[in-house]
Amino acid sequence: MKKLLATIFGLLLISACATKDETASKDLTAEELYRQGYEYLQKTSYAKAAESFEKLEIEHPYSKWAVKAKLMGGYAYYKNEQYDDAIMSFERFIKFHPGNQDVAYAYYMKALCYYDQISPADKDQSVTEQANTALRQVIIMFPGSEYAKDAAQKLNLTNDHKAGQEMAIGRYYLKNKNYLSALNRFNTVVNSYQTTPQIEEALYRQVEIYTILGLDNQALKSAKVLEHNYPESNWNKKSQKLVKKIAKSEKKK
Repeated sequence: MKKLLATIFGLLLISACATKDETASKDLTAEELYRQGYEYLQKTSYAKAAESFEKLEIEHPYSKWAVKAKLMGGYAYYKNEQYDDAIMSFERFIKFHPGNQDVAYAYYMKALCYYDQISPADKDQSVTEQANTALRQVIIMFPGSEYAKDAAQKLNLTNDHKAGQEMAIGRYYLKNKNYLSALNRFNTVVNSYQTTPQIEEALYRQVEIYTILGLDNQALKSAKVLEHNYPESNWNKKSQKLVKKIAKSEKKK
């Protein structure tokens, strides 16, 4: 009986403490909730930080701190790798405060949420396309800003990923002797991703496939482009070997 009473008393004490803490939390002002969230951020307690900022938004929606909480909550979600929640926070900020001085930051952070989810080139690249679109938006809307400069650098990397996927699919088709499908992939890289490191191999693959298909003139054109732009490339050296074979076969004719 004594043990039972002690247990009940213990549970009541825990309940009372919880109620007290709950009440104390509910009584926090907007500024106090903001500071609480910020302190959690400093301690890298990102989930708790996000909870504090979200609570601020709900309980004090018209305070100046609620505006800041949308951004800080988004950042906390981002740091906790809760990208969907972070994107929603930044989108809310953009929607309700389009003229705010920090709106460029919101667009930039939204782009980072997509960018940080980019998978290797041999995986699905749908999120890469979303990152690409969001980064372009930052560059177009806020030219000259520090965010636009960084977005431009990251955009190059997203393009490299997209080109890498095209190359991976192209190699797969080539390996399986599906030459036209492979050629379409390599052509996409040559036409749309000329500033990526994939361009040299893509040009060589054009030469290779055109040679296989007996389209010697097309092969020579691609070989000239490769030689002119990347004379020291190993892909150009391989290409020149194919060019010599074409020349020999022409002489025999």
